[in-house]
Amino acid sequence: MAQHTELAAGNFLVPNATFIAEFIAFLIILAIIGKYILPRIDGALRERQALIRQQMQDSEDAKRRLAEAERRYQEALNEARTEAAQIRENARAEAQRTIEELHAKAREDAARIVQRGEEQLLNQRAAIVRELRGEIGTLAVELSEKIIDQRLADDAQVAATVDAFLAGLESLDKATAGGLDA
Repeated sequence: MAQHTELAAGNFLVPNATFIAEFIAFLIILAIIGKYILPRIDGALRERQALIRQQMQDSEDAKRRLAEAERRYQEALNEARTEAAQIRENARAEAQRTIEELHAKAREDAARIVQRGEEQLLNQRAAIVRELRGEIGTLAVELSEKIIDQRLADDAQVAATVDAFLAGLESLDKATAGGLDA
């Protein structure tokens, strides 16, 4: 048996008391690690996984909110563009109406100015004709007196002579004005 003990002492595959003591110590350490350390590590890992899941959920929620915000932004942008186009169209229409009103007012003003000018011309012409009638009447009487070499004593004769002369001038004036209008 001494040989057998020597063989067993030299063979590392045969368990001896040291091996068994080491094995028992290993099992005790595994039990301590399993009972005290692994639950803490496992808890920390679960907390970390829960945190990661929560962050992923928050990220998904943020993506959904971002997509919704982008959609609302696009809708608002499209609405603003539509409203801006409507405002531009209204402004163009208002500008066109204003231009038309200004053109109409300018035409009315021009017509009024032309009419006033024509009225002033007619009034001036009438004043000049009256003035000329008076002067021509006097000159006609003086010329007639020189021609006849006598003074017309009767005022009725003077008035009749002046009226006849002026009637002749008027008919000549109307004939001239009629020829210019045609």
